[in-house]
Amino acid sequence: MTYAIIETGGKQLRVEPGRFYDIELLSAQQDEKVTIEAVLLVQHNGEVTIGQPLVAGAKVEGTVLRHLRGRKVLVYKMKPKKKTRKKRGHRQEITRLLINSISLNDSVLASEETATAATPVAENPPAEEAVTE
Repeated sequence: MTYAIIETGGKQLRVEPGRFYDIELLSAQQDEKVTIEAVLLVQHNGEVTIGQPLVAGAKVEGTVLRHLRGRKVLVYKMKPKKKTRKKRGHRQEITRLLINSISLNDSVLASEETATAATPVAENPPAEEAVTE
């Protein structure tokens, strides 16, 4: 299994090809390709490459699926015995990003097609046998 740890939006994420992640809002449009070069670690078949602070020549490519807003967070401030209350809400703008491939030194280590092909899929599940008595 191949994965990478990237930094985007001030946060670090462990990403794998073929999966989607909700990250801070990106300025890219929907269905647009995005390349993230802030890669901190790459793991491929047990071989780990750690950057100091970034891995040289590593990049993660993804596609923006859509932009959405996160869950509402309520902020309630109250001063006791003063009849002072403030209630505010906040919804964070986020981008849903599908990871297409992880590459190191211009060679693709893993892509979305290889990640989906590696997962076993039951084509014809075994039929249940009828019990007759």
